[in-house]
Amino acid sequence: MRSRVHDMAAYMLLLVVALATAAYARAAPGDASNTYDASTKGPVPIPPAERDLHTVLAEPWLKVSEEGLALEGPAFDRAGNLLFLEIYGGRVFKVDADKRLTTLIAKNDIVPAGLAIHKDGRIFLAGVGNLKTGGSVIAFSPDGERRQTILPKEAGYLVDDLVFDHRGGFYFSDFKGSATQPDGGVYYASADHKTITPVLPHLAVANGVALSPDGKYLWVTEFSRNLLYRVQLVDATTVPPLGTAVAYQFTGPYPDSLRVDADGNVYAAMYEQGRVLIFNPHGMPIGQILVPGREKGHFLRTTSLAIKPGTNEVYIVASDGDAGQGAMIFRAPGFAQAHLLYSHQ
Repeated sequence: MRSRVHDMAAYMLLLVVALATAAYARAAPGDASNTYDASTKGPVPIPPAERDLHTVLAEPWLKVSEEGLALEGPAFDRAGNLLFLEIYGGRVFKVDADKRLTTLIAKNDIVPAGLAIHKDGRIFLAGVGNLKTGGSVIAFSPDGERRQTILPKEAGYLVDDLVFDHRGGFYFSDFKGSATQPDGGVYYASADHKTITPVLPHLAVANGVALSPDGKYLWVTEFSRNLLYRVQLVDATTVPPLGTAVAYQFTGPYPDSLRVDADGNVYAAMYEQGRVLIFNPHGMPIGQILVPGREKGHFLRTTSLAIKPGTNEVYIVASDGDAGQGAMIFRAPGFAQAHLLYSHQ
């Protein structure tokens, strides 16, 4: 018996040595070299784990500007107009059914990074201020003329994005912190705007927020740590024990705004990657939308998206920054029709 055990051990040792020798030979200097191929060449190659996802190429839908404006916050109003904003000038634009582009809200000092529409038609802008102080939430009348402060600068938040629940309250992200300093988080503002409650604190630059169609799950992106959170909700502000999870760890820069379709799939705009990643209701990646030109470094600043009510059409806002091709809206099919937001309820 001992002899058999000894022989088996010797055999296993020889096998390990042989495999190690073969591996070393394959990697020996002069026998091979690292070279780019079609999947690794370019400024933003798709990570290996995501290359086999169902992939759709978006199409250009509307050229917004020859300048590389930083676009954000697309949302459809009840009339079917697409509203979106440019961050540093604060303007809100409107595109009607005939693709006519007009300015709805003039330049201002809000520095908005997110937009949501109340069911009474008011337009809520999430402002990040100077990224140190001065963040706010400001509401405008549907015609863009009258302005109302919802969350003042003195409250101390850097509000990056917001989403309404069915009660008329809203969740918002606080864009504070860094990868090593989790000073941000996600909060809930009551419908009367009098109470602010922390829901997911201690985040490193909280960014996108979205709600599942049934309102039972809150989705959040953590910009500086490349994480997607799935947060179970008992009510508007109560998270049960074991109710939070990191659903996904992104590769490369940076998870930005989120949207949800009627099936509960989650769409994450990837800033500096020129694409949108799509997850099922449990946070498993199921697809992606690529923006044309990304393989050459164009329109990588895909910040946000909106799904047109009554359709599965995904509208993606993107900027080419200083690379020369301006600011653009792209369109692509999603997995399911739009979830009807509070604006349409």
